[in-house]
Amino acid sequence: MTNLKEALFQQCVAHVNTRLQTIQTIISSHQKALSSETKSSAGDKHETGRAMLQLEMEKAGQQLASVQQMQQTLARVAIAKSSTSVRLGTIIETSSIHYFLSVSAGKLTVNQTTYFAISASSPIGQLLVGKQAGDIFQWNGKEIKINNVL
Repeated sequence: MTNLKEALFQQCVAHVNTRLQTIQTIISSHQKALSSETKSSAGDKHETGRAMLQLEMEKAGQQLASVQQMQQTLARVAIAKSSTSVRLGTIIETSSIHYFLSVSAGKLTVNQTTYFAISASSPIGQLLVGKQAGDIFQWNGKEIKINNVL
């Protein structure tokens, strides 16, 4: 079980690191573009270009903050601890899908089994936190049973 959690956790870390590198590259690119942009005779066109770059920088800054929050969440994931109720770092096996409660990293595969890495603050994550094996919950009009919490 710990090996499974470790594999899922490492995939989440890789996902977050990839996003971080992408955002840092975008920010660096925009900073270079802003500093190299020179005043042209077009005037308004120059100002519009700078404003667009500034908006892109703000968007990238928000994405960076989101990724840093994900890193903080991953730092709190205790994969070595077992639990009978759903909490950060648990694997939830339901009648339909398997989840790993950590950060929103999407579809992960370990040993030909698909898991969905979800955040505790996501709608499904909020529904699952605190639940135990045998509990039943409603999601998208479907009744789903929790078969196991690891």
